[in-house]
Amino acid sequence: MNRVKVTRSFQVTIPREVRVALGIRVGDYLRVYLDDKGRIVMEKISASRKTLKAGRLLTPEEIDELVAKGLGEGIAGGGD
Repeated sequence: MNRVKVTRSFQVTIPREVRVALGIRVGDYLRVYLDDKGRIVMEKISASRKTLKAGRLLTPEEIDELVAKGLGEGIAGGGD
């Protein structure tokens, strides 16, 4: 078991053995949530969740652009 420290920016470093085991690389996205026991869970988002209908992977910049566009549409449209 590894112990990590939370920085001032609330960041943590994922231990090398975990990164290697999961194949996590710079630019990858992780899903972070609390489980039903109040534990922090981090899951690597599979490539299939980052693909367009065309079947190609999105770059981090494209994902950020789509998120910004979606937030803008939600605000302009009144949101749900």
